[in-house]
Amino acid sequence: MGSDMTEMIVPAYIRGELVEGPLVEFGGRGGDASFLAPDPLSFVDRLALRSPSMLTDLYTLSFDDILDYLQELGEHLRLDRNPLMQEALEASVPFADLTRPLLQSAYETAHELFQRDRVIEHAERSVGIDYLEGWVKQPRLDGREVGIRAFGARTLHIIAGNSPWMACLTIVRCAIARCDAIIKVPSNDPMTAGAIARTMAKMAPDHPITKHLAVAYWKGGHVEVEEKLCDPNNIEKIIAWGGFASVKHVTRYIQPGLELISLDPKRSSTVIGPEAFESEAAMDEAAARAAADIGMMNQNACSSARVVYVLSGSDEDGVERCNTLGGKIYEKMLLLPEAVSTPVKDFDHDVRAHIKALIMDDEYYKLFGRNDGRGAIIVSQEKEAVDWAPKLCGRVANLVPIDTVDEAIREMNSYTQTVGVYPDSLKAEIRDALAIQGAQRIMSLGYVITSTEASPQDGIEPLRRMCRWITDDTCVPETTPAVWESVLAKNRAEAAE
Repeated sequence: MGSDMTEMIVPAYIRGELVEGPLVEFGGRGGDASFLAPDPLSFVDRLALRSPSMLTDLYTLSFDDILDYLQELGEHLRLDRNPLMQEALEASVPFADLTRPLLQSAYETAHELFQRDRVIEHAERSVGIDYLEGWVKQPRLDGREVGIRAFGARTLHIIAGNSPWMACLTIVRCAIARCDAIIKVPSNDPMTAGAIARTMAKMAPDHPITKHLAVAYWKGGHVEVEEKLCDPNNIEKIIAWGGFASVKHVTRYIQPGLELISLDPKRSSTVIGPEAFESEAAMDEAAARAAADIGMMNQNACSSARVVYVLSGSDEDGVERCNTLGGKIYEKMLLLPEAVSTPVKDFDHDVRAHIKALIMDDEYYKLFGRNDGRGAIIVSQEKEAVDWAPKLCGRVANLVPIDTVDEAIREMNSYTQTVGVYPDSLKAEIRDALAIQGAQRIMSLGYVITSTEASPQDGIEPLRRMCRWITDDTCVPETTPAVWESVLAKNRAEAAE
């Protein structure tokens, strides 16, 4: 089968049980490596809960119990003490989009998602712990009292593989909401979720959270598997990360009782105000911030900056200011530590070819960098982005000189996830317009790759959406008018006659 790496086995894990066969071969992305995994048809009938009533054991847990479990799990997941996570890191190197230093950094910090204070903030800000713990009473104008509670659901997660944090975040969200979770692992990160699941089984084999996790790989679009699984009798919510191809095959199964929560890829941009040119120090700061937004995680995140709109002016002097900023951004991007950014692993062939063509064109574009995988900054000499801007990747960004901020705002749309803005005073000025145009997250420049689980994502609140919101209405005739009272009154009147 080619190389030793094709012998790598990605076992399935189903509610405490390891499934290691019968094995079939699957290809990783790009076709350079493959792995073995159990035939999904051999276990698909065991993935889903037999009955929704089997969620009951999760309600024997208090929220404090959940916090204790996740805190302990995080400690067990520390890379320096967990052989399963170490194995997952080594095995992921040929498949991951990230280079080894970036992958190592992600594994070393993954346990942070499970920290007690972080989980509390996540739950409180995204749902409200009171709603997770019991029925919250709310009076209504018509006199009724409504009890509201957030219940967990039976969920299928088609997760992204651009960071091992995706598996961690999914498991934390499901524990908070008391969901049953089936995780379909991605081909560019086939090992992380399984390593966490096996750690859970070693740590607390009989714990309800452990028993409500299944992890497996199958090729997306496997009709025989997905037709059996994606049914309201088996699952109630599909949480799908990924592009059009990743999500499209599950849309055919959406029906009453089965909801799709889509966290699809977005593109992100930057707006740099004229304040960046007020002094050399200001330009250095703006350049360093922009370099971080472009270079972190090698531009693999949806929030990574790609097109940078610069309020330098579009006349000759303005374009020259933009060129100077572009050169500084490139220099500072090369200085980012390798735990944050490195020369890219597999430089996109189309982007490489485009940059090669730009080397010969110094009239419409000024180029800092080369097509060598270390990244590049392309500065447009007119007020237009490169026509292949949606393909920008591999630490390659395009600076566009503009005269008014409205020119940048008009370029935003529903595909725009994050907009990094410098300075913050400009952010406050344009955030409403950006949001109306379609942008979903407005950030201080230099921080776009950072995030908090306690905030909305992609314009929605995923954890809130994962819950089933149930109401218990209590109505009494003394406060809430009732149609049936007139019937009883009529009966009483007739009886009195």
